[in-house]
Amino acid sequence: MIDVPPGYPREWEADVVLSDGSVAHVRPIVPGDVEGLHEFHSGQSEESIYLRFFAPLRRLSDKDATRFATVDYDKRVALVMLIGDEIAGIGRYDRIEETGWSSAEVAFNVADQHQGRGIGSVLLEHLAAIGREAGVALFVADVLPQNRKMINVFQDAGYEVSHEFEDGVIVVSFAIEPTEASRAVELSREHRSEARSMRRVLHPSSVVVIGASRRPGSVGGGLVRHMREGGFAGDLYVVNHAAEEVAGLKAWSSISQIGAPIDLALIAVPAAEVPGVVRECAFAGVGAVVVVSAGFAEAGEEGVELQRQLLATARTHGLRVLGPNSFGLINTTEGVSLNASLSPQMPMIGSLGLFAQSGALAIAVLASAERRGLGISSFASAGNRVDISGNDLMQYWIEDEATAAVGLYLESMGNPRKFTRISRQLSAVKPVIVVKSGTGQHAVPGHTVRATRERPEAFAEMLKQSGVIRVENTHQMFDVAQLVVHQPLPRGRAVAIVTNSDALGMLTADAAESWDLTITHGPVALPSTATVAEFNEALEAALSDPAVDSLVACFIPPIVTSDTEVVAQVEQTVGAHDKPCVATFLGMRGVAPGGSLPAYPMPEDAVRALAAATDYAAWRGRERGERVRPGGVNRRLAHDVVESALAGGGEGREMTDAEVTDLLSAYGIEVVASQLVHTAREAVDAAAQLGRPVVLKATSPDLRHGTGHYWIRTDLQSPETVADAFEGLSAVLRQRGDDGIVLQEMAPAGVVVEITSAEDPLFGPVVGFGVAGVPSDLLGDVTHRFPPLTSTDVADMVSGVRAAPLLDGYRGTDPVDQVALHDLLARVSVLADDLPEVQLLRLNPVVAHQGGIMVLGATARIARDEGRADAGRRSLTR
Repeated sequence: MIDVPPGYPREWEADVVLSDGSVAHVRPIVPGDVEGLHEFHSGQSEESIYLRFFAPLRRLSDKDATRFATVDYDKRVALVMLIGDEIAGIGRYDRIEETGWSSAEVAFNVADQHQGRGIGSVLLEHLAAIGREAGVALFVADVLPQNRKMINVFQDAGYEVSHEFEDGVIVVSFAIEPTEASRAVELSREHRSEARSMRRVLHPSSVVVIGASRRPGSVGGGLVRHMREGGFAGDLYVVNHAAEEVAGLKAWSSISQIGAPIDLALIAVPAAEVPGVVRECAFAGVGAVVVVSAGFAEAGEEGVELQRQLLATARTHGLRVLGPNSFGLINTTEGVSLNASLSPQMPMIGSLGLFAQSGALAIAVLASAERRGLGISSFASAGNRVDISGNDLMQYWIEDEATAAVGLYLESMGNPRKFTRISRQLSAVKPVIVVKSGTGQHAVPGHTVRATRERPEAFAEMLKQSGVIRVENTHQMFDVAQLVVHQPLPRGRAVAIVTNSDALGMLTADAAESWDLTITHGPVALPSTATVAEFNEALEAALSDPAVDSLVACFIPPIVTSDTEVVAQVEQTVGAHDKPCVATFLGMRGVAPGGSLPAYPMPEDAVRALAAATDYAAWRGRERGERVRPGGVNRRLAHDVVESALAGGGEGREMTDAEVTDLLSAYGIEVVASQLVHTAREAVDAAAQLGRPVVLKATSPDLRHGTGHYWIRTDLQSPETVADAFEGLSAVLRQRGDDGIVLQEMAPAGVVVEITSAEDPLFGPVVGFGVAGVPSDLLGDVTHRFPPLTSTDVADMVSGVRAAPLLDGYRGTDPVDQVALHDLLARVSVLADDLPEVQLLRLNPVVAHQGGIMVLGATARIARDEGRADAGRRSLTR
């Protein structure tokens, strides 16, 4: 542990994956780093020192080192990048008073031996994110012309960089507000780094099993046996301090004695020994460890502490960890043949990537794939998921040529925000099938999961937004997998049905219609005496029909022709076309003997899988839209409003109407002004100043957002109606013990909607939309999306509510201005994404009408940010 000064921003700490796949640690600089700065500086070349300081400063003075290490984390900010215990890079900015502190001079210094690993880029990402949160808009830097590396760091980040040449120095400046280009660069770098990190785990050239035992039935002994029988193509070592050999291999007493490079260590020792073993692995240069040992967080408080020590040790030394309590990992790729798992049998080679969390589920998943004849490309079990998770595997699978589709069995989700981001990228190129037990709201023993305040429906919509195919169990996962792995994706929802049973044809048709598939051919029912030629003719006619996108072929055992002949004919005929086919040969499940046709025991199973693949194909074929970036946003002003509101301390509070108005105004959202009135005379005078017609309504939030109308009086056209309405509303409110009444401009006729955003501990920002009143309050007719949003996401939110026809001109009413409504939703989503301190924002009522939108009411609650799991800068979750 380091000694930290007052105000030390611990939320800036992060473990990051560098461009070579290794792990480093970023944290704010502290005064205790003085000695480390001296060591860093003394290890630099004369050229590097000159490029940084513009002078041959061979040694830092104690005064300079102390000044560099002492910052206020506001006007002066500095980060250090640690690899092990050594400083590998330093990044800093100093805000410039003459610009109102909105600009900052930025500088970097990367150790010579660590250049080329992306350290400067990571430091720039983190400094820019910190600066934006503090209201910095512009970075400037003085760079010598020969320092091309530093100039490239700025240019390659995707910012619009300007240059000026002054007195032999290039003055570089750029706005740090994210652009499409800079965000694309960040995501690309994160993807490449994490994919490379996982490739190092899944493609080891050398593996050591630590805890390898000769005892029958031992876990370590089983790992050695599985590695050897699986045909691992690299070097295999074993560590056992009490034996000379294990399974015919020389046993070393410790990993340090091996004296050869080790890429991956499989650890099967008692839990209490694991942190020490991981430390030995780090000193021996191991890149990653798989901990199959149990007895960690799933076993109680003592195990929780052991798990914390394990992660801290691994992160300090830059190791990736799969587990603990992991079933292991498998890579069937030719030339690797890695069975580093508790599975005694190596799966058949295939193109399905699989991820499961617990060992029990890993066994079930691998067994199901084997029974169906589905080959696996790679597999991993995260166990307690202390480090490597499904997000990491997805990064690897995006570009893995051996993987055509992905199946994930998730018991819990530690970082849904990052899952959404990565699964979108993966789903855009490969089907992702997710089995998610429950709603994501309950922790699994051993898994660190934040609580959520969102309804279960929000979790389902998160998966939908991500483009993944959600199924209910492993059977359905493999039903879909065997289709998308072996068949082309459907081009549309038009289906042909060919069968040899009228009853089976009707059953299939009912199933298709229930899943919103359109039957455009058939059902064609052949007689039970049909020959192979007749089967072929019917199949050819269906597949050749231009009105058909997919084929469902369902057969009971024929009388004249053998089962095998029918199966072979269907497979042969389908293989000659580029349209997908699902087949039901009663009693058969899995891939047909020819290896390309997915078969199902009942037509309902086949149709459900086809519908899932059709929905996915439609999602994949849609325009993604552009990330919403509404103009007229003043983040500096919004930041100041929030900070001012939080200055009073406490755990959080409701914002005043004036504060909410200022906050929303910073995002280009105008709230219609309202005036508090206490008497009928005040109401009449205020109406005259504002201009009639006006409305009177209660100030009580319970009434303001209720479904009744006794709290509001509308369309008040004259002084007399204003006065009468005030007296009547006052009488109603006095009976309830309320007395607050405001007067406001009357909105045009339209549809009243509600827009919300909430900062959830698990999901991060969640934006909601619904038609206000009964649809939202009683029927739960609300759509949710998870920022950042695209224009397509926004459009889907509006069209996705069941009450959407009201917005399109229901029964002769005027349609509302959808452009203005979409713009408002986009602005709320950007606000929610930018400001985690805004715990809850509610715009209600919002009147959407033919000429635009009017926000008539808004409330917000703020609290100090507790830290998002995915904070907008590269970081591995701890």
